[in-house]
Amino acid sequence: MPHILIVEDETIIRSALRRLLERNQYQVSEAGSVQEAQERYSIPTFDLIVSDLRLPGAPGTELIKLAEGTPVLIMTSYASLRSAVDSMKMGAVDYIAKPFDHDEMLQAVARILRDRQENSQASAAPASPTTRSGTAERAANNANGEIGIIGSCAAMQELFGKIRKVAPTDSNVLIQGESGTGKELVARALHNLSRRAKAPMISVNCAAIPETLIESELFGHEKGAFTGASAGRAGLVEAADGGTLFLDEIGELPLEAQARLLRVLQEGEIRRVGSVQSQKVDVRLIAATHRDLKTLSKTGQFREDLYYRLHVIALRLPALRERDGDVSEIARAFLERQCTRMGREPMHFASDAEQAIRHYSWPGNVRELENAIERAVILCEGTEITADLLGIDIELDDLDEESFELPSQSTASNNHEPTEDLSLEDYFQHFVLEHQDHMTETELARKLGISRKCLWERRQRLGIPRRKASMTSGS
Repeated sequence: MPHILIVEDETIIRSALRRLLERNQYQVSEAGSVQEAQERYSIPTFDLIVSDLRLPGAPGTELIKLAEGTPVLIMTSYASLRSAVDSMKMGAVDYIAKPFDHDEMLQAVARILRDRQENSQASAAPASPTTRSGTAERAANNANGEIGIIGSCAAMQELFGKIRKVAPTDSNVLIQGESGTGKELVARALHNLSRRAKAPMISVNCAAIPETLIESELFGHEKGAFTGASAGRAGLVEAADGGTLFLDEIGELPLEAQARLLRVLQEGEIRRVGSVQSQKVDVRLIAATHRDLKTLSKTGQFREDLYYRLHVIALRLPALRERDGDVSEIARAFLERQCTRMGREPMHFASDAEQAIRHYSWPGNVRELENAIERAVILCEGTEITADLLGIDIELDDLDEESFELPSQSTASNNHEPTEDLSLEDYFQHFVLEHQDHMTETELARKLGISRKCLWERRQRLGIPRRKASMTSGS
């Protein structure tokens, strides 16, 4: 079980974070300052340190050198986000803004621990000189999987090929795809495979920062530039100098900020809010959106010149429902990961769960699938994950005609079974009325490829009463 040290001087935050991590099967120790952590613990023995940036006495960044290689995750408020970026340059593995979302924190912790484990395994198995080139090739081919991208379907293999071609360049990249498809993972792959990999990758969710602060956060400001600007401050674009700037949900960026961003792309320079002087920056921009920027540009909601600057390389990340058999592969990987993280014995999916996973449309994409499996592992009392534990319901509309099994001749009535020119609802109604006298509800649901709950709900909606025919009569 991974052992995590929390260093936070606010008791309420420290206790809440401890409960969150312990509920997710992590061993947790805590301290209120760097000095207390030194006095009570051997800091390098922990698997991860989560520390506030501003602490009484020494700042949280002091833990980076005391940790002797143990990853340090820095927590900070948006007001001191620039300092958090500085802490990454000092060796912090990542930062997270407060107040943080519980899922965001858990995902960051799981990712850091997973990367730590993979790095230790890689260093424990050095390659021989004769196989170095082959190892390098495998590393390139597997680079996406190492940061969490799984996919065997043709669309994902094509995407992986484009990532490997685009990553070594400095071209701007626009990643398009629905929410929850993993656009930030693609951005991280591009960064990690680029010449900028040792420099910071600064991630900014444009929809998460208030519109009144977005220009100051991105481009910085001078003292007195606006009410409350008591001191000058560098922005996140400046912090990404030499590295990669990832702007998620760029379609939410205000038009004024879009104009400033365009100057960064055209001239390679920024001008802080309230300043008359510009300064050069070397930043590679990767943007992502779930919106149609081309349409927005034609309606004046997004600058057309910025759109074409961003659209140098466009990568489309397919929705999970478009990825053929990948959903099962991803589900198994998530299940194995959750069992390991929670210290549970290996689990497997029951047949009804496998069918539900394959046929559900997953509107929340990979994020929804991961959450469903995490919930199922927590609730499961044995080793078999059933469909009901996933917390999803397969409606008839979610299935195509191929998911229905026609009744065999032994169960069919003497009447002709009409299967042509029927809608799915027509087929459902006809099949249920034809076979409910000699089939149980479970058998009906199984033949239709849906759950008993879905069968009951569809009966109610279509007004098909359940007949109480005797299953033991000789009729």
